[in-house]
Amino acid sequence: MSVPDELRYSKDHEWIRVDGDTVRIGITDYAQDALGDVVYVQIPSVGTAVKVGESFGEVESTKSVSDVYAPVTGTVVEVNDSLADEPQKLNEDPYGDGWICAIRVSEPGEIDALLDAAAYRDFIAG
Repeated sequence: MSVPDELRYSKDHEWIRVDGDTVRIGITDYAQDALGDVVYVQIPSVGTAVKVGESFGEVESTKSVSDVYAPVTGTVVEVNDSLADEPQKLNEDPYGDGWICAIRVSEPGEIDALLDAAAYRDFIAG
């Protein structure tokens, strides 16, 4: 299971990559593996306000439908439109081309509350 050291993680299995006051978000390798083959991704629109811990999208797979939760509070500033035609990118490259959206963070302290890679590895190990 891939858990890149430079990312932060939520207990809901989202990851963030911090770039200044913006974070890029996706689901973890662990999450995509548990879901199975992703067939549809519902992503928020640019300009959508999101609040930490609240659902802002869905990932539908051959096994189930799962909510995607905001790991931080802020405003969606960019979305990965390619997921509409290629939802399998979440399976193929969850930390690269499979990103879901970017959020401008309004509560920077929330980033520090997320798990680092070592803590996330411990969390998924049970």
